[in-house]
Amino acid sequence: MPTPVESAHLILRLFELRREPLLREARAWFVNDFNPQTMEELVAVVSGEKNAWFRMVLGYWDMAASFVAFGAIDAAMFHAANGEIVPTFAKIEPFLTGFRHGSPDYLKHLEAVVREKPVSAESLAATREQLRAATLARNARAS
Repeated sequence: MPTPVESAHLILRLFELRREPLLREARAWFVNDFNPQTMEELVAVVSGEKNAWFRMVLGYWDMAASFVAFGAIDAAMFHAANGEIVPTFAKIEPFLTGFRHGSPDYLKHLEAVVREKPVSAESLAATREQLRAATLARNARAS
């Protein structure tokens, strides 16, 4: 088990990585604008110019979650400092089965860490709907 200081150092390092401009932009897109409702919509979006952002965001969060899964970061401290992981997972959760046909371990650390909170299917669905509604409201104001 890591000491609180060791966990804090790793969490701060993860925050440093999150500040990288391209990852910051990708994370903003993922949480604010990425709202697929079907696997076909998801594939259409991530088959294009947003593919790298999609992989970057999910790769970052799965990597960060793996530090928790393998005991390098205390889970309670990680959850206290990383609320963004839940809406990120909420966006991808309906599509995991489809992605896992060819890669059964896809995002397994991300899923495990979010589900240990615990987070219900209903709260994940509510999070998706809140984020989708916020995107629609933003788009309406911009028009």
